[in-house]
Amino acid sequence: MSAIDMTLGDHLTLKQLSNALHNGFSPIVEVESMDGIYKVRFHHANGVSELSDNKGHVSTFLGTGEIRDTLGQLGLTHGVLTFADQCGDEMIGVEGKAMTPDEMLTYGTRISFR
Repeated sequence: MSAIDMTLGDHLTLKQLSNALHNGFSPIVEVESMDGIYKVRFHHANGVSELSDNKGHVSTFLGTGEIRDTLGQLGLTHGVLTFADQCGDEMIGVEGKAMTPDEMLTYGTRISFR
């Protein structure tokens, strides 16, 4: 685990992310789709940090192109697209089991930022 991983909190601004990347931070980048709205999470040795604004509010995006451009400019090359949709359909009696965060990363769609 790099020293930078130890200093990261639950929320990470673009400026903090840029600084961390220049100091050896190498996260697994998750882009979570929530019915057309996206948010970004960074999985690292000390936990998970969400991309947030300066006030600590989670940053949301209306498309993956903006995320690609933003993260690509910082030097990140790829990530995993995951989906936060329901896993069953109570209307027709189909039960479901929600995926764990690890399963979401494992079975997510690999995406490129460059």
